[in-house]
Amino acid sequence: MPAEQPASKPAKILYLPVGLTSSIIGGVVAGQLFKQVWKRASPTNSPDAPKALESEYSWPQILAAAAAQGAVFATVKAAIQRGGARAFQRATGEWPGD
Repeated sequence: MPAEQPASKPAKILYLPVGLTSSIIGGVVAGQLFKQVWKRASPTNSPDAPKALESEYSWPQILAAAAAQGAVFATVKAAIQRGGARAFQRATGEWPGD
């Protein structure tokens, strides 16, 4: 695939609401997806992951929950941002990043 040209200033400004909207949607989707992943992965089938200040959980449980949540959020964020950028490029002919 050829290298993308840097976006013009108007394209970057036009993309701001698209990027903001996709970030909000991504956060909601990632949160719901993580709850489902955690419910299935948790030995107690708890819908809520342990939080760092909940003393009844061990270090490994807290760190596993944080790592899983970070992986889900980062993956969903990247997928939604990339999809939004591609849709913007198809609509305008300009890549919004770089």
